[in-house]
Amino acid sequence: MSDSAQKHTVRLCRLRPEEDQDLPLPAYHSELAAGMDVAAALTAPLILAPGEIRLLPTGFAVALAPGYELQVRPRSGLAIKHGITVVNSPGTIDADYRGEVKIGLINLGQEPFTIRRGDRIAQLVLAPVFRARVEVVEKLDETVRQDGGFGHTGV
Repeated sequence: MSDSAQKHTVRLCRLRPEEDQDLPLPAYHSELAAGMDVAAALTAPLILAPGEIRLLPTGFAVALAPGYELQVRPRSGLAIKHGITVVNSPGTIDADYRGEVKIGLINLGQEPFTIRRGDRIAQLVLAPVFRARVEVVEKLDETVRQDGGFGHTGV
């Protein structure tokens, strides 16, 4: 395998293979999709009440190449149609994390929402990570914006 292919490989380990063979692996659902849909590894339906936050299991752990992360993002249909989104969006799965991937969801909608085993609940996007070097300086260079903050350019 080439170095490039190794960098772009997500190694996945099912944590309960005898129980979770029915669950789909994370997968792209169109040719140019950026995110792989990920399914809920629930043992029973879960009702997410309006305003409620829950951490949902996926049944797998991953290993990523150094210099990469998996971003956990909402699925647009769930967010727009039902108000179901990733509470810490985008979430980050670091290259050195080996625990179960879990998805933190919140119901921002007006109605309870039922999530069932195998439902696609989020998407995972592999992304490069650039680590910053922090440099303390006495003064920052000036810009046209300067300290213009939230809403300074209008609505």
